[in-house]
Amino acid sequence: MIRSVTRLELAGNALRAALQAHDWAAIGELDLQCRQAVDEAMVESASDEDTLRARMQELLDLYRELVNVCQAEQRRLAQELVQLNQSQQGAKVYQLFG
Repeated sequence: MIRSVTRLELAGNALRAALQAHDWAAIGELDLQCRQAVDEAMVESASDEDTLRARMQELLDLYRELVNVCQAEQRRLAQELVQLNQSQQGAKVYQLFG
């Protein structure tokens, strides 16, 4: 149990660091590690359920934060694409009359 709890904590810490750095490639890899750590923790016998519950809650909170950051990033990128599209359309108009 201690091993799986430690693995959950380490994976969560690494995921939080990647999130703060907006390292999307690392987040994808760490997400897989977190999922594997959760699966491992669920299979092992629970000798210290309170610690496991606390780590799982921390990971759940982190995933909520991750979803919020991803949604904000998605909105930002969508706005950039809209602006890029408008710029390209404006350039085409200038080319027609230029």
